[in-house]
Amino acid sequence: MHLRLKSVLAATAICALAWAMPAAAQSTPTEAPAVTVKDVDPALWVVKDEDTTIYLFGSIHLLKPGLGWFDDGVKTAFDSSDQLVLELVEPPAAEVQALFGKFAMDQQGKTLRSKMNDADCAVYEAAMGKLGIPAPAFDPFEPWAAGITLSVVAMQKSGFDPNSGVEKQLTAAAKVSNKPIAGLETMEFQLGLFDTLPEAEQITFLVETAKLIDEVASTTDKMVNMWASADTESLGQLMNEGLTSRTLYDALLTKRNANWAKWISARMAKPGVTFMAVGAGHLAGPTSVQNLLPAYGLSATRVAY
Repeated sequence: MHLRLKSVLAATAICALAWAMPAAAQSTPTEAPAVTVKDVDPALWVVKDEDTTIYLFGSIHLLKPGLGWFDDGVKTAFDSSDQLVLELVEPPAAEVQALFGKFAMDQQGKTLRSKMNDADCAVYEAAMGKLGIPAPAFDPFEPWAAGITLSVVAMQKSGFDPNSGVEKQLTAAAKVSNKPIAGLETMEFQLGLFDTLPEAEQITFLVETAKLIDEVASTTDKMVNMWASADTESLGQLMNEGLTSRTLYDALLTKRNANWAKWISARMAKPGVTFMAVGAGHLAGPTSVQNLLPAYGLSATRVAY
């Protein structure tokens, strides 16, 4: 299996990891300079019948401050909705840390670096050094958790912030307007997707992440630019092309997209307006949620705004 970092950035579990990362792994916050807001218009879709409307919006879990996406058509759709539906609703902090301990930490007490050969360990330690993290810091982690945490830290050091991400902003707006918030999945489910990977595949992913650590900022910037300009075709290719393991592709994308298409079909039986935001990678590519809707007699239409 060959997993490239840009593919994993599309995986929803990175959303869970961005929230679950222990404080020691996160970059030290600094006073943010004034930011000029750039207006962008990401893609928005709608599925509707006589009495039900569901808006579909692709999210980016970490963004740099200064992108003005929550306005115009997106804000109009959100304001008209009765509820907000996300991949998951962030649990309380204590529950987040408990789940991180359960899934991301080695339960047998075997250290991370002891699972790697000397060559792989050298690559990993070099990446840790570039990020200014002591080599032993992630020793209690499972390899998959160390890999995703490495990428999140690198993104944060490049200016990406989960507090500027789509989910955080939508959640804050829903709370202000007393809009109900529901989750399609749980954090336990999302972390479990990675935790069940064979150890050899986890190590391959970790080492590949370490090798590409210098590319995190440029790759993520490219991904965000495609999202911001509604170039969903290019975004789908960028975010999904590295998932050459069919098992992992199905687990992270196809099966979950199928679950969500089924959820949309069931929700269409109830009147009302729903604003649904899921990772942008789930709304791009051949197995996107939109492409699975015709099996239920439904179609998603791009909203012009």
